Amino acid sequence: MSAEAEYFSKDFEWETLRQEIENNPSYQYHLLPFTDTPSQQLEIQASEDSEAWKRFHHRHSSGKFFKERRYLLKEFPELVSCKEFSKVLEVGCGNGSSVIPILRGNKDIIVYACDCSSETLERAKEIVHSSSIFAVQNRFHPFFCDFAFTGFPKWLVCDSCIESLSLKQQECSTDVKEGGVADKSGSYLSRECGCCIGGVDFVSLIFTLSAVPLKKMSPAIMECFSVLKPGGLLLFRDYGLYDMTMLRFEQEKRVGFREYMRSDGTRSYFFCLDTVRDLFAGVGFIELELEYCCVKSLNRRKGKSMQRVWVHGKFQKPA
Repeated sequence: MSAEAEYFSKDFEWETLRQEIENNPSYQYHLLPFTDTPSQQLEIQASEDSEAWKRFHHRHSSGKFFKERRYLLKEFPELVSCKEFSKVLEVGCGNGSSVIPILRGNKDIIVYACDCSSETLERAKEIVHSSSIFAVQNRFHPFFCDFAFTGFPKWLVCDSCIESLSLKQQECSTDVKEGGVADKSGSYLSRECGCCIGGVDFVSLIFTLSAVPLKKMSPAIMECFSVLKPGGLLLFRDYGLYDMTMLRFEQEKRVGFREYMRSDGTRSYFFCLDTVRDLFAGVGFIELELEYCCVKSLNRRKGKSMQRVWVHGKFQKPA
C-alpha cells in the first residue's frame, strides 16, 4: 500500500511552488496574457484534434506507456462502496488504465468507456479482456465517441429521460407504480421501455479534460452533467497549474493562456482550482472536494526529483 500512498501525500505546498515559479524570470512567459493570432482564432476542428490523439495512441499502442491507475479506488472510494450494478462512464478511456482498477475493485460495477480513437478502443478491449477480471464481458462496454465535439449518444440517456431524471425521487416512485420499466441495476427508465440505459451514476474524467480545447470545455462538461443521474458524481483528476510538464513547454508551444500544444498536435491545459470551480459550477455541479495534489516524483534513471501537480475534484449533480 505504500506505493499507492505516495499519490496522495502532500510532499510540498502548492503556494510555495507558485511563489518559486512566479519569481523565476525563466518562467515568466508562462504567466503572460495570451492574444490569439488570426490562425488561432479559427474554429477548432474535431478531426484535427482527434486525429492527433489517434496518432499518439498508435505510437503507444503496446500499453506499456500508461500504467494502471491503481490509486483511483483510494482517491475515489465511492467506486467501491456504491450500490450494486452502479454505472460508470469513463470518458477518454485510452488503453483502459483507469477502467481496469475500477472493474477489478468492484465486481458488481458496470463501466461504459469511450474514446475518440477506434484503434485505441480495440486495444483497450484486448487489455481489459486479458486481465482476468470477474465477468468482464458483461461489465465493460467500450464505444467510440468524441464527446467534446459530438456529445454523447442518446442510448446513454435520451432527451425525454433527461427531463424525467430531473424529477424528484418521490415523483419517480409514483411513475414506477404506474408502470415504469426497471433495469437490472434497480433504477427505472422512462415509459419508452428501454429507450436508453437511463443515465449513469458516475462520470470519470481522468486526465481527459486537459486534452479538450479550452473553448470546448464548458459544453463538454455540460454533456457529462446531462448523462448523470440526479445525485450522481463526477470524478475529476487532471494536470494542475505549474506541474513540471507545463514548465517544460517552450514559449512557441503556447496556444492559449495555460494551454499548450505538443509537436505531435496533442494539446494540454493546466488547471488552477478557480478555473475548475468556475467550469463545473457554471453548468450546475455542486462542489464536494477540490484540491491540489502535490507530489515529488523521482526519475531514477536521471536521478532527478520532479514536482508534479494534479487537481483532484468531486462534483455532484443536484438530486
